[in-house]
Parts: sequence; structure tokens; C-alpha cells
Amino acid sequence: MKKMSTGSSYFVITIVMLLSWSSVHAQTFAIRGKISSETGDPLPGVNVLVKGTSKGVVTDAEGLYILENVLSEDVLVISFIGYNTDEIVIGNRTSIDVSLTPDIKTLSEVIVVGYGTQRKIETTGAIASVKAEDIIQTPVTNVAQGLQARMAGVQITQNSAAPGGNISVRVRGTNSINGTSEPLYIVDGIQISNSGGVNEVSPLSTINPSDIESVEVLKDASATAIYGSRGANGVVLITTKRGQSGATRVTYDGYYGVQEVTKTLDVLSASEFAQLENEIYKTAVYADPAGEGQGVNYQDLIFRKAPIQNHQLSISGGNDKTQLALSTNYFNQDGIIINSNFTRYSLRLNIDHKISDRVKFGTSILGSYTINNGTTTGSTDIDAGAILSSIVGAAIGAPPTLQPYRADGTIFPFGEQRDGRYREVTNPLGLAEVLNRTAIKRTLVNLYGEAKLAEGLSYRASFNVDLQSNLNDYYSPLYIIAKNDLNANSGSAAKTNSNNTVLLHESILSYSKTFASQHSIKFTGVFATQSNMFNNNRINANGFPNDATKNEALQLAVNRTVGSSRAAERLDSYMGRVNYGFKDKYFVDFTARVDGSSKFGANHKYGFFPAVAAGWRIIEEGFMQNVTAISDLKLRGSYGLTGNSGALSAYQSLATVSSSGSDYQFNHTYTIGINPDRIANPDLRWEKSTQLNIGLDISIFENRLNLTADVYKKSTKDLLYVKSLPLSSGYGSITGNYAELENKGLELAANARVLDGVLQWNVSANATFNRNKIVDLDGGTTNERFVTNYTVLRVGSPLGLFKTYLFDGVYQTGEAFLPGSDGRTGGAKVRDYNGDGSITAADQVTTGNPNPDFIFGFSSNLRYKNFDFSIFLSGSYGNEIYNLSRYSFENPLGQRNLLKETANHWTPDNPNNEYVSGFPGGRLPISDRFVEDGSYVRCKNISLGYTLPEIKGINRARIYISANNLFTITSYSGFDPEVNSYGGSNTAIGVDNLVYPAAKTFLGGVQITF
Repeated sequence: MKKMSTGSSYFVITIVMLLSWSSVHAQTFAIRGKISSETGDPLPGVNVLVKGTSKGVVTDAEGLYILENVLSEDVLVISFIGYNTDEIVIGNRTSIDVSLTPDIKTLSEVIVVGYGTQRKIETTGAIASVKAEDIIQTPVTNVAQGLQARMAGVQITQNSAAPGGNISVRVRGTNSINGTSEPLYIVDGIQISNSGGVNEVSPLSTINPSDIESVEVLKDASATAIYGSRGANGVVLITTKRGQSGATRVTYDGYYGVQEVTKTLDVLSASEFAQLENEIYKTAVYADPAGEGQGVNYQDLIFRKAPIQNHQLSISGGNDKTQLALSTNYFNQDGIIINSNFTRYSLRLNIDHKISDRVKFGTSILGSYTINNGTTTGSTDIDAGAILSSIVGAAIGAPPTLQPYRADGTIFPFGEQRDGRYREVTNPLGLAEVLNRTAIKRTLVNLYGEAKLAEGLSYRASFNVDLQSNLNDYYSPLYIIAKNDLNANSGSAAKTNSNNTVLLHESILSYSKTFASQHSIKFTGVFATQSNMFNNNRINANGFPNDATKNEALQLAVNRTVGSSRAAERLDSYMGRVNYGFKDKYFVDFTARVDGSSKFGANHKYGFFPAVAAGWRIIEEGFMQNVTAISDLKLRGSYGLTGNSGALSAYQSLATVSSSGSDYQFNHTYTIGINPDRIANPDLRWEKSTQLNIGLDISIFENRLNLTADVYKKSTKDLLYVKSLPLSSGYGSITGNYAELENKGLELAANARVLDGVLQWNVSANATFNRNKIVDLDGGTTNERFVTNYTVLRVGSPLGLFKTYLFDGVYQTGEAFLPGSDGRTGGAKVRDYNGDGSITAADQVTTGNPNPDFIFGFSSNLRYKNFDFSIFLSGSYGNEIYNLSRYSFENPLGQRNLLKETANHWTPDNPNNEYVSGFPGGRLPISDRFVEDGSYVRCKNISLGYTLPEIKGINRARIYISANNLFTITSYSGFDPEVNSYGGSNTAIGVDNLVYPAAKTFLGGVQITF
């Protein structure tokens, strides 16, 4: 081969370089164009970027752009909030016009609001939403439990961890004193109320959480004023799953797990207890305390590992005419305390059918049957009363030297042991034998019809029924009573029947219209009428010959009493709402409702509840178009008035009579009398709340990070309060609208899409800061009032403050005793706060606040290929708890066991300055010694799941394992820091007195769709 000369080589290389340079620069050019919406309107502020680079521009006010120095092989990425992102190869074009299509998921994401739905971008009120998969992430019997720590501004407290146990929900703080502060629940248009009582079965437990599609919580006045006199405490809208057009789907969802108590309390061993008994009574109650050994720990006998299981079968599908969703559910939870159990059977049917393009009707039917076998826990008593009324207290206080069972395996009453010395305490196994069963049948029915009357005009009529019947069976058997204590009145029983019927009709007229592609208006008008009818029959009996029939033959009892009651109430409502929007940029809402209630006084039968709100999507303004980091930005504001008629029970405004306490002897005959019971108050009316809310919603980094902040101030006036009357009136008190409360706070919520590739990672968090204050109690007459021995209401202070003496150690040998204190060596000493030389009520001071500084929640979800992992944390910070159970079990008054620490009590040889010496029947002062920090961080749930590869005949199959309440980080010494023995009380909060402890759960489950 002939070699190329050096000169020829240089020539070829030069030609190649020139051609390459020419080729490159021939492909570099400018691209221009116009970006518009699907309607042809120009879109300013659209991002036009070269994919894989930082090169890009933003369209101007006319939607025009020019991008220099691009290559034919470059790809343009065109993105704008609310629209789908387009990717376009430039090729040889120098001009590219693009019409973006709306991102239906973003712009048309719909949330449920009162009497309708709204696009999320249109909302002007403070509304929090939770998805179905988040609600059922943890196995719960009550839908409200699934909301805990999921949304800002909503505080949920598990009053009792018993199966089917009740909860308390506070939306933006406590809004009442003597009335209810629980929100209004609406399930598919049917209104439900909850009391929050610590030993009651929650009505929300009758609803299967797996049937729920979504939950929205309406928080500010703009969102809740549409519910008028029932909206002051917030509104929880629950929507159940409905059928969709398409192939029929069959889904099975089930899990099985085991629960166990999270902790037990250390108590004295039998040897330590015997030694203490000898010291207290100064005699050899036990000849050889050391020989008693460890003894019996009754907590080990009442607590158990308990199974929990859930099985649900769902069928959904339909066509263009008819859609159907049907599900059946079985849920069974044994409690961690023996003989406690909750079982639910439920059936749901949702049908939607189109008669024509203009007429549609449908129904939602929820039927459930629940059986709750309860055991009494929680107490408002101190010392002995708490131990006798709570199985938890009985187990802690049970003398470890006594035996739980006789030799034949039957329960051994304590009164039959050690010569009857311990007749004042109860064998907790006996308390577990007490029958306390509540069976609840509930049917919720919603029937609706909807017609399009004209373009944009529709009418919807709905008829709702809530039928509930409760049967409570109670029987305390003879065999748990010591033989020497049996008498003709031994054995007690009760049978209670109650029925509640709620009927509600709503007529809803809606009109919506868009003008010139820029103006949108929607009007909603509602007329509603609701009636509530309740009746109750109860028979109490005692004195049974044996336990053979329990409470099924009350006629065998020696003594019987009967009682019955009936009540009815009605509410008529008229409501109007106007929503106006301009260019999806400015929104204004006006709402007004008139409620007429039979519960109000004669002078205030009707109430008026208006609200106004506005929203401004700042992101749409021209000055934001060059701010590429912000994807969306909206400012919201609202102000309005809502009411709380739930604070009133029927007939409270009327003069009433009662037979209670009216019995007398007439002609040597026992006679039941009737006496005036309540003075009439024609001015009695609803409690009313005015609320101002300012909110900000911001999305950044192409919606990867979304932030919401709300600031609010809520003033609640005309609160129900019992005011003392002069005795000359003939009545001791009158219920009227006197008190006033204030809540103000800050809510923060964030969610982020951290990773969205093969590894997907999403996180969310929220925090709520609420401050409440009593502004007035009874028109200025009273500045402070005790509601318990340690809780006060004080004008200018938060609800439920603890006011006690200051613990000042233990009286040592030779120390002088202050008058009014426990005047004995080894007794408790409290501080003479005012320095007057004696202990009086004037020495009591504020020692704790049960209201948290803030509450919070955090969740993280990871997905890698077929694996998914999630963790959910909740917590509270800055609240105090009054540990009343510790008060009872640090008091060495004899005949009951104590907490382990009291082994180090004061003796002449051990001058301890913390735990007092034993003294028969002694009492401890109510002091700050029992006020503890209630802050905590709890791992509510950890789950790991795996979606199986495609299987023929199965659309999707997932298996998972989960741990709930896995750990709690807290310095609180009791069973659980999430506690309140007073249930849904507004005034006595943060009190721990032997309630049903929380359980941690380990379970596995499967979800299969065919």
C-alpha cells in the first residue's frame, strides 16, 4: 500500500476539522414559539428547558419564548403548574408552538366539602384530607384513631385503649366548658355524634374503616359555617367507597396479629408488702415477712397476649349506567385484659344508577352489629374508690400475699383469706367476671335522587336514616363475694335498652356556570330538616338466690327498680353558598345558614351563621413568572360565625320536674313525689364561635415539596355554664349562656416527594400549636372554680390547669409541724406558700398545664420495585399529666399493695425525704408531686410489604407485616402518656387514674384483588 505523505495527512485532518466545525455550527440556531392553554389562551410563566441542561427560558405575558443556541437533537421540556409536562424533539424546526393540556390530577383534584365537592385549587377554607390507605395503615376499630397525628389542627386522644374504646377529638382546641367539644361526623351525608366517654363504646366503632374512601376535616369558619349551629367544633366528612365503571373486581383484605401490654408497673413483692404491713399496724401481721417470697403479681394474671383479626371481602364494578360496591367485614379483637373483647360484623352496599343523562339516583347502606364485652377501667375516685372500681387498680393494689384461686380453680375472694383481713380490697379476677356486655345494631341509609334541570342547574334530594339500638347486659355474680359478706341483697344486675332514630331530609339546588373562559360561579342552596328521637328503658335488680340465670331472670331478685325516658328534638335549616372564581387566580366564597332548633329557648329559636372567604393564587401573577422554583402559591383568608347546639340537650330551656329525691312518707305509706327540677330560661341559645383564619399553600421544585400554614383565632361566646342562684329563688342554679373561651394557634403541614425513580421516597409531617384561654366564666361573678380536687377553671388561664399544694418532703425527727398539714414524723410536708405559718387553701398554686405546647406527626414511605416500607410517628410536647393512680399507690395506708419505689419509705433508720411512712387509713396531700411531664414520641406503625409478581387470574397480591405502638419515648411513669380518665371532658383533662392501658401489636396481612 502506498503511504500518504505528511503534507497530505495534514490536509486531510484539516478538511475533517473544518467539516466538523461547519457541521456543528450549522446545527446551532434559535427556537421560538408560543405556549397556550387548551382553549388557546396564552400561558405566561411556562418553563421551557433543554432536557439534561440548565439552559432555559420562561414565557412572557403573551406566552411567547425565544431560546438561543439549540441543536436539532435537543429535547424541549415544557412544564407549567396545573398542566401536563410535554417533551418535544426540536429537529429542523425554528418555531414550535405548544398547546398544553390540563393536568387533571393537579387542577381537577377534587376534595369533599360541605354539600358538594370542590377542586383543590378553588378551596379557600382550612380543610385537611386523609387518604383511605393512610387511615387503615394501622389496625383500628375506630376511624378517628386512623386520623391521629395525620393532619394539623386535629388533636385525638385515646381515652381508653379497650377494644372498641372511645376517643376524644378536638379540632383547633376545646370550644366548650359544659357542652360537647366533639366534632360533627358526617358519613355519606348522615350525621353522627360522639360523646368521648371513657367507658363507652364509640359510635364510630360501628363503622368499618376499610370501607372508607377519604376523610376531610373542615376546620375554619368558612368550611364549617355551612353546618351552622353544629359546626363550631369542626366537621369530619367521611366518604365510603363507591363502584366504578369497568370490570368487576373482587378484593380480599385480611390480617391477623397478637397484642400485648406495652408496660406494667413495678410493685412490692410479697416479702416487702408483709414487712410494710407490720410497720403500718405495728404488730406481727406476718410472722415471717421474708418467707413470703415474691408472691403473686396480679398484673401478670389480668394482662394477656390477645389476638386481633380482620377479614373483608369487597366486590365493585359496573357499567355506564350502574355502578355497585358491596363489602362484608368481620373484625374481632380480644383485649389485653382478660374477658374483654370487641366483635364487629358489617355490610356495606353503595349503588349509583343513571336513568338517563339527566336523572340519577343511588343509595348507601351501612349495616353493622357489634358486641363489646367490656371491663370497668378508669376512675375519678381517689384511693380506695379507684381500686374497687377499676380492674387495673385492683390488680396493682392486690396484696401479693393472697391467692387468686382456690385449690379447685375457682376464684378466691380476698375476704375469705387471712381471717377476712383484706375484705376492703377486691380480687381483680373477680372484677373480670362481671358481665358488662353491650350489643349495638346500627343501620345507616342514604337514598338520593339527582336531576339536571338545565345547563349547569341540578337538584339533589336525599333522605337519610340512622337507626341504632343498644342492649346492655350487666351482672355481678355471687361467687366473687366472700362468703361472710353474702346477704339477701348480694348479686346485682341490670338490663338497659335504648333506641335512637335520626331522620334527615336535604334538598340541594346547585348552579354552576363559566363565563368567557375566565369567570366561574357556583351557587348552592339547601333546605334541611332533621328529627332525633331517643328512648331508654332500664331495670336494676339485686338480691339473687344464685348465679344460674345471671341477668336474664330479673324477677328473681329481691329488689328491683325501673326507669325510662324519652326525648325528641328537631332542627330546620336554610343555607346558601356562592363560590366565585376568576382565571383560576382569584376566589371568593360567601356562606350563610339559618338554623331553627327545638332545643333553643323561646326567644332564640333561630340562629344565623354567616362566613366569607377568599383565595389568591399568587403564582398566576406576572411578577411570579420568573420565579421558577415555586410551582404554586396561594393565600387564603376567612372569617365567620359557627354554632354549637350539641352543647344543649333536649328541654334544657324549659322548666322541668323530676321524681329524683322527692320520695316521702304520707299516712305511713312510702310515696314517690315530683318536685321542680329546672328553672325555665327562654334566652338559652347555641354556643357561638367567631373565627379568623389566614392560610398559605406553597409548592416548590415542581410540586416535589408542598407546604401549608394556617394561623387562626377563634372566640367562643355564650358558653353553657351552671350559675348559682340565691336560695330564695327556690332553685340552686340555672344553666345559661355566660362563659367565653378563646383559642388561637398555628398549623404547619408539609409533604415531600424526595425520590421518584426506581427508589421512591415520600415524607410528610405536621405540627399544631394551640393556646386556649378562659375569657369569662359567669359574667364576671366568678374568677376561679375547682372542678376536681386538683383542677381549676380560672379566667385568663387555659382550661384544666392543675392547682395543688407544693410537696416539700417528709417531716423528719424533731421537726415542727405546720398546722393544717400531716402532723406526724414521717408524714408528708407541703410548702407554706404564703408564709402565714399554717397550711390552708391559700397555699395552693398552679402546678401544671395539661394542654400541650404542640402536637405533631411524621410519616415516611419508601418503595423499591415490589417492596414497600413505611413508618409513622406521633407525639405531644409540653403537657403535664396528673398521675392520680400514683397518688393512690404511693400512700401506705395499709391492706393494699404499692409501687416498688415505696419500699424506700421513711423510717427512723431511713429518714427518706420522698416517700412517707406507713399510717393506717392515712391520706396524702394533693400536691405537685404527682404532676408529671406527659411529653412523648410514639412509633405508631412500622410496615413492610411485598407485592407479588404477576399471577394469572390475580390482578394484584400484596403481603405485609406490621408493628403498631412499637415503642414510646417518654419520661412519664404511668402505663401510657396518652390518657384521660375523664374521657371527653373539657375541664378535667390530662388525668391518669387507672384507664385501660395501650397495647403494642404485631400482625401479618394479605391483600388480593381478582
